[in-house]
This record gives sequence, structure tokens and C-alpha cells, in this order.
Amino acid sequence: MIPEKSYEAFSGWAAVFLLLGAAAASVWLLVNGVRSHQPVWIVSASVALGVEALLAGGLFVVNPNEAKVLQLFGQYVGTSRAPGLRFAPFYTKRRVSLRVRNFESARLKVNDLDGNPIEIAAVVVWKVVDTAEAIFEVDDYENYVHVQSESAVRNMATSYPYDSHDDSQLSLRGHTLAIADHLRKEIQERLSKAGVEVIEARISHLAYAAEIAAAMLQRQQAGAIIAARQRIVDGAVGMVEMALDRLARNNVVELDEERKAAMVSNLLVVLCSERSTQPIVNAGTLHH
Repeated sequence: MIPEKSYEAFSGWAAVFLLLGAAAASVWLLVNGVRSHQPVWIVSASVALGVEALLAGGLFVVNPNEAKVLQLFGQYVGTSRAPGLRFAPFYTKRRVSLRVRNFESARLKVNDLDGNPIEIAAVVVWKVVDTAEAIFEVDDYENYVHVQSESAVRNMATSYPYDSHDDSQLSLRGHTLAIADHLRKEIQERLSKAGVEVIEARISHLAYAAEIAAAMLQRQQAGAIIAARQRIVDGAVGMVEMALDRLARNNVVELDEERKAAMVSNLLVVLCSERSTQPIVNAGTLHH
């Protein structure tokens, strides 16, 4: 691991004025040497101009939300982050953007936890936070981000079912916030060594694969109907229990076991039926 270290480069404006002054003096010396036929002056002025041109190559600009990684003969010297015109002669400089970037992965075809083939894609928002690790720890940090993010999406998709009617079980479709947090953490673990921070990761596309889409839609609809029926029955049984309990507690009417069974049957039909029931008015008594 090569951690980033700060390098405070000299002000470029001061270097510009000094170089311009030195260049003017060298030109004056060269002109006078030619006029007076002084070889020493001519050689000295020529060498000085060459050195000044070499030093002028040390001027570089750092834009906002940008950094320059400086090296001297292959050795990492430091990173200049201060924006403006800077001066660092003899160093090679590599630009690294510190801006927030995002990309959308390709639509990947994977199997979910239940083994169903699905198509999934994700949007990842990231930025470089350690320029030394981004440059020296991986070959191409941008390509590394893309490849490792898609690998994390594949791995995450196999850990959850596409859909689940059980609220206690996380699913890709039903728990988007939890899935997005898991995805962000998994991508971050893979990209930490590249000096990258993952700001956000979320699923942008999720669907069953084309070859099973129709069958899984029917299965999903059937599962939803069963889950809804279970809730209706649970609610109906609770309402029947409450009705019988309140009738008995308030001494509204005394029912034997047979009439309780008939009442339970009627209430369940009313509560669980898909169609509206037709009321029948009983003109007689309970015993006739």
C-alpha cells in the first residue's frame, strides 16, 4: 500500500516572473556576446536559455477538484491538490480527477437465490479519495472500478431472491433500500485498495430473464393471491373470534355450539367471499 502524501508545490506565478527575468538577461547577454564577439558570453547565454526552458517545463496547472501526482525518476514524491499555477521542475506529473463520477453497469444475466435467471444492472456513484493508491495500486483505476462493481452486483444478486412474500426475508424487488446499502458496502470493500470511495450504489434495472418472464409472472401473481388470501383468512378468523367474544361478554345472545358453528360459517363466508353477499332477513326466532 502506498498512501497519499501532500506536496506543496511552489507558486507558479513567482516562477514565471523569475524565469522571464532570467530569460531576458540571457537574451541580453547573448546579443551582446554576438556583437562583441565574446564566445564565452554566447555559450553561457545559450546554456542559460536551455536551462530556463527546461525549468519552464516545471510549470503546471491544478484545476479545482483535481490533483497532480508527482514522481521523480519513478519515485513517488507527493500529490499537489492546491488549485492554481504551480511550479515543480524535473518531476513527472499525472493528472487525477477528484470529481464525483457515476456509471451504469451492463445488464447482467445471473441466477438469484432461488436459482431463477434474472437481468440486473446498477448505477454506481464514486470518486477518488487517495490518488497514490489509485495510480500505483492498480493498473487502470477506472477500468478496475467498472469490473469490480459488476462483479459485486453479480455476487449480491445471488444472495437474495427476486421476490418474496415473507416480510422477514429480504428480496431484490421488495427491499430496495437495504439491497442498495448492501451493494454499496460490497463494492466499497472491493475498491478500497484502489483509493476509491463509493458514495452510492443502487439497482437501475431488475427483471426476470426473457425465457422465464411469462411463467414467473404467473407464479408471482399466484403467490400474491395466496399471500392475500392468507391475510384475509387471518383477519376474518380474528373478527369472528372478536364477535363471539363480545356477544358472550355483553350477554347479547346465548348460542349453543351448533349455532356458533353456523354463525362462524356465515361470517367467514361474508368476510372471505370475493363477491358481495346478499342479506337474508330472518323473520322467525332463533329456535324456529
